[in-house]
Parts: sequence; C-alpha cells; structure tokens
Amino acid sequence: MKILAIDTSATVASAALCENDEPIAVYSQKSGLTHSQTMLPMIRDLMRNSGVTIDDIDMMAVSAGPGSFTGVRIGISTVKGLAFGKNKICVGVSTLEAMAQSARFVPEGTIVCPAMDARRSQLYNALFTVQNGALVRLTEDRAIAADALAEELSGSGKSVWVLGDGWAICEKALKERGVFCTVAPEELRWQTAFGVCLAAQSKTPTGAEDLLPVYLRLSQAERERQSRMNEA
Repeated sequence: MKILAIDTSATVASAALCENDEPIAVYSQKSGLTHSQTMLPMIRDLMRNSGVTIDDIDMMAVSAGPGSFTGVRIGISTVKGLAFGKNKICVGVSTLEAMAQSARFVPEGTIVCPAMDARRSQLYNALFTVQNGALVRLTEDRAIAADALAEELSGSGKSVWVLGDGWAICEKALKERGVFCTVAPEELRWQTAFGVCLAAQSKTPTGAEDLLPVYLRLSQAERERQSRMNEA
C-alpha cells in the first residue's frame, strides 16, 4: 500500500511517501514560510522525483493534532482537497503518536514522552512505552502542566525519552523531580511525515469528509469570546 502523509502541526513542514512501513521519500523543511505556501510544492516535488502520481496513492494520512491550530487546519485541508478529487481513503493520526514512532528503538520499558509546547505553561503530551519493538500507548493525548507531568512520572522508576519542541520545559521539570530522562537527538526530536505513515498503519481509514482536527483545548479567539460572554 502506498501512503502519502503530511505533517504541518508545528514549525517543521514534512511530507512522506511510503510503501507500507518502508519510506520511499521524505521531505522536511523549516523555512519560516507558512505551511500553506510550502506544503503543496513539497508534495509535488516529492511525487515527481519518486515517479509517483496521485492515482498511484492508496491512502493519505495527516497529523490531525494536537499542535498549532493554523498548522493543523492547513494539513487537514490539504489532504481533504487532494483526496476528494480522487476519492482516496484517509487517516488522521495523533501528532504525538506519530512523533513517538521515532523512539521505537529505545530499550524495552522506556517511557516515550513526546512534549509539544502548548503555551500558557502547558505541554501537549501523551506517554508511550516500547514492548516487543512496538509502541504501546499509556495515556491519552492531553494538555498538561510540566510540573504535573513530572509528578506523574516521578514514581515510575523508569527512564524517560523526551522529544518535541517542548523538550527543554519537560526536561527541566523532570530533572527537578529527580526523573532520569534522555532528550532525543536533534534529527529525531521533531515531527516527521514518516512517523505519520507509521502511525497510520494501525488505523481504520475513512473518507476525506470524516477528517477532523483535534485541538485538545479552545483556541485563543474562542477563549476570548467565552470570557466576554461570561462577563456579559
């Protein structure tokens, strides 16, 4: 099965073309341009250089959140637009689960801790562990304070593998609680569309119309609107 996957949930834009769980091509960039400018040209170049057309794609996958509200919407919209025209099946996957795929090689029992900076003193986080070479989810995706995450992990007695753009916040909180942790090296720390491909393998595909973003909390505009309504 050929899968076209994209991730626009944070500052790095990434596209990948995979044959089942084997990468054909992966393209990532952190150019400072908006993902609405970069993603479609990236997909075009990726497929052209691989000699693959949209007709050859069996399934499309996208990181559906959590992450940047705008970035997640761009990713979902891009996949919907490509899939609708060719009636392709789609999968939306957790950004955190896709990130954790890069840690499948860590020692058995290690806790894998993707941490994205959610602002407002919070992290987007989920916990996983590795069993028999496969990721096993320990918690649901959540927005959590770094101190609360550190407290949760302080009694585990296990080493923790930290990745994501919230790594520094997470590492500081864990070390203050005496939790032994290792920060993933730079090349494994960020979101990649190849992780989206891997996470999509175990999901049930749907039609493009069923793809929905997962934000975990209200946007700033919605919070401000709610605040005004409460004051009124």
